Amino acid sequence: MTTTMSERDGARPVGVSRAAARQLAGKLSGQILLPEVDEYERARRVFNAMIDRRPAVIIRCETAEDVVHGLGFAQAHAVPLAVKGGGHGVAGRAVCDAGVMLDLSAMKSVAVDPDARLVTAGPGVTLGDLDRATQPLGLATPTGVVSVTGLSGLALGGGLGWLNGKHGLTCDNLLAAEVVTATGDRIIADVDENPELLWGLRGGGGNFGVVTSLTLRLHPVQQVLSGVLSFPASKARAAMVGYRELAREAPDDLSTALSLSRPGGGELAVSIVVCFADGFEKAAGLLARLRGLGPEVDEIEPMPYLALQTSADEGFPPGQHHYWKSGFVEAIDDELIDVLLDFVARMPSPGSGVGLQHLHGVAGRVDPTATAFAHRGDRFDCLILSQWPDPSESERNIAWTSELFDALGPFFGAGVYVNNLGDDDGQRVKQAYGANYDRLAALKTKYDPTNLFRNNHNIKPLGDVRQ
Repeated sequence: MTTTMSERDGARPVGVSRAAARQLAGKLSGQILLPEVDEYERARRVFNAMIDRRPAVIIRCETAEDVVHGLGFAQAHAVPLAVKGGGHGVAGRAVCDAGVMLDLSAMKSVAVDPDARLVTAGPGVTLGDLDRATQPLGLATPTGVVSVTGLSGLALGGGLGWLNGKHGLTCDNLLAAEVVTATGDRIIADVDENPELLWGLRGGGGNFGVVTSLTLRLHPVQQVLSGVLSFPASKARAAMVGYRELAREAPDDLSTALSLSRPGGGELAVSIVVCFADGFEKAAGLLARLRGLGPEVDEIEPMPYLALQTSADEGFPPGQHHYWKSGFVEAIDDELIDVLLDFVARMPSPGSGVGLQHLHGVAGRVDPTATAFAHRGDRFDCLILSQWPDPSESERNIAWTSELFDALGPFFGAGVYVNNLGDDDGQRVKQAYGANYDRLAALKTKYDPTNLFRNNHNIKPLGDVRQ
């Protein structure tokens, strides 16, 4: 059997034979999965069921040396390369057609140093894996809001979650990484060695190499005051105005998000989730206006941080088809509220929703050039998150999402959160990296001049004009 690379990658098709794959298998601690093996089907699947790609070979890595061998194999056979950590990216770039997929999901080591308040994690670690290792010690690092998300992809793209006001983004807490470069070298990126690479890893995505471990700063976090306030359609506008005021007043201790949905396919509802990382005594005053509206649900209470981190998981059942669009908004003005209420009331899938997640506080005060993640200041990540189970409903759901995205265009600023970009968002990559793009392109040219790592939201090396 011979498989060939896709013509879109612009290189001469070269075969990958079973014999070559078996020869590689003898060098690995991990294993090789070919299409005829039962485990291959499960391994090639990712979070987004719309993605249906078939690698020529899947290399299930267990060590950094496996990664080195895998990179060399892909280059020797001139086939596309994909790198899978958690496989949670909506664009599905963790898997490629007719190439080599490096599956890092088995590299799940987590080592916590509670005295130094540091954690070192492998590239297959999920947010849940990390929290379960650090929370028994009363420690956490800021991550995202769905526990099955892969840590490495999240951190390399930014990492916006419930502790951003108090402790910054995940990338702000990334202190060191081991990286396997395109040349197969294993190098360290920290403040002493390759500091410019560390800068690029803090928000520049998987453009510079394969990250095989991450070291992150930990903070004392044990119990938070958190939960949801939910409002019916009749109070939706008032709730959104109330949320706008809450976000304006929010201290660093408080991170928030608002979502619009149609529970069970019924009427529109607005939900507001809060997380007080500290300063619980401020909660009553800050929440008084919203509570005065008479929410249908008020479930704000002290809880373990780990419980908050897993609370959204059931909203993302496996096997769903996903199509997302997003952008940053700096203000929730009345016209924006009108558009959202209109569109969500006729949203086709009950599993979909629109979210406004507040980036502020410590995360907002970082200099835009201090990390590759450039989108600082007080703003909201506005995400249209469409998901549905039946592929026959794809056209309808994609059309609704695209129409809403166009309607929101006047309210969006120039930037977009790279971790929200879909498979058809290639033209928005420069927006995702903003004013830091040229510096990132220079870094890309140094570490990956041939653009081996291109199956991502790609930063092209200087002089690369390929589309």
